[in-house]
Amino acid sequence: MLKILGRSSSINVRKVLWTCGEIGIPYEQEAWGIGFRATDAPEFRALNPNALVPVIKDGAFVLWESNTICRYLAARDARTDLLPSAPAARAVVEQWMDWQAGELNNAWRYAFMAHVRKSPAHADPASIKASVASWNRHMALLDERLERTGAWVAGAAFTLADIVIGLAVHRFMRTPIERATLPAVDAYYDRLRERPASMPHIADDVP
Repeated sequence: MLKILGRSSSINVRKVLWTCGEIGIPYEQEAWGIGFRATDAPEFRALNPNALVPVIKDGAFVLWESNTICRYLAARDARTDLLPSAPAARAVVEQWMDWQAGELNNAWRYAFMAHVRKSPAHADPASIKASVASWNRHMALLDERLERTGAWVAGAAFTLADIVIGLAVHRFMRTPIERATLPAVDAYYDRLRERPASMPHIADDVP
């Protein structure tokens, strides 16, 4: 059985859990990370030298990096609805997944650490303001994209891009910052919350 190493409160672990829910993959989970087993333990670093969650063990195969794990699981189970096989359609899904991992994550990180995690290392008012502004700007780009597609990030169908970006949208909604008016994102969030596999990964009490 697939084994997932990581705590459920981690946004990156939730990507993998949600993907498993959409596909219907049974799994066992081991809680590693903040508040649980330390990821700097030698046995964990032997699996992921970055000492970050999630990690999966699929038999003898070990894999880390959350977006890559999601792609692997969809490909393993031939879920071309979530990750298309046609090169152009697949590239669009992966393009938005990469945008989430790079551009969007970098935008929200400082503000989230300040307002939700209450991190002493993220208390500079100017940096918080800049992060909030960048976060809103990136979400406005997403709003424009969703207005064009009228449905999901990659187009008319739900894909892996909606799992990874959907969790980021949830974090945006649950962080106490001044948010821009984004009607397409609001409607998208409502659609995400109608999917049975999305819960509890975008529950109200999980930022």
